[in-house]
Amino acid sequence: MKQFWLMKSEPEAFSLEDLKAQGAKGEHWDGVRNYQARNHMQNMQQGDLVIYYHSSCKPAGAVGVAKVIKEAYPDFTAFDHTERYYDAKSDPENPRWFMVDINYTKTLKNMVTLKDIKANPLLSDMQLVTHARLSVSQMNEDHFNEILAMSTL
Repeated sequence: MKQFWLMKSEPEAFSLEDLKAQGAKGEHWDGVRNYQARNHMQNMQQGDLVIYYHSSCKPAGAVGVAKVIKEAYPDFTAFDHTERYYDAKSDPENPRWFMVDINYTKTLKNMVTLKDIKANPLLSDMQLVTHARLSVSQMNEDHFNEILAMSTL
């Protein structure tokens, strides 16, 4: 059964255009260091759809769609002390952090801003609204479709 997710990235760190440039091979989604977001990634399945969301910018909002192409596996950046997301407590034999691979599907016709999402009563129970700090959040198919519809307005 297909699931739906929202993944946030700062556009200057890794934008939707950066993902698009990776082509069909996609890119790994590393550096998640929040347990709830990690658990979401561990529940992702190949073929799940993702709203790609640009965060920490003005305006912040949904900009595209991606697809999960590889299910959760240990985040190797946690084991490398030269990496930004190194975690000395993470052990390759018993990893604490995971990542998935995603690839670009499409760019939304128009960005759906956080302001627009919060103003839509159909989206009031989205994790993006109720748990705003999560970098990876679950959404339902109705939320996903509503954001797609809003992007065509």
